[in-house]
Amino acid sequence: MTITCFIRYEIDPFGKAAFGEYARNWGQAIPRCGADLIGYFAPHEGSATTAYAAYNIESLAAYEAYRARLAADPAGKANYEFVRRERFILKEDRMFLKLASGPHAPLVKL
Repeated sequence: MTITCFIRYEIDPFGKAAFGEYARNWGQAIPRCGADLIGYFAPHEGSATTAYAAYNIESLAAYEAYRARLAADPAGKANYEFVRRERFILKEDRMFLKLASGPHAPLVKL
């Protein structure tokens, strides 16, 4: 059963550009390390401090192995250091959910 990891970030409102760079960096490292990245979502309208990320992974056991690969990956290490140095992420909450609405009907164009 595939699970989806949702991450809610509280970011510094002056750190939106840094968060964008952080997200683009993960866009390369996360798939290489074994997770199916859905995407990173930065503030656009409304809240200037809330951002999200989501990716699919096979199981919690696969998640643990993926996290170890990500921590050892050169781009992953660099991105972890980038966020520690720049401090644009103030808070990070992670949760794992399973799809409850599938299977979905095909999109109908009107």
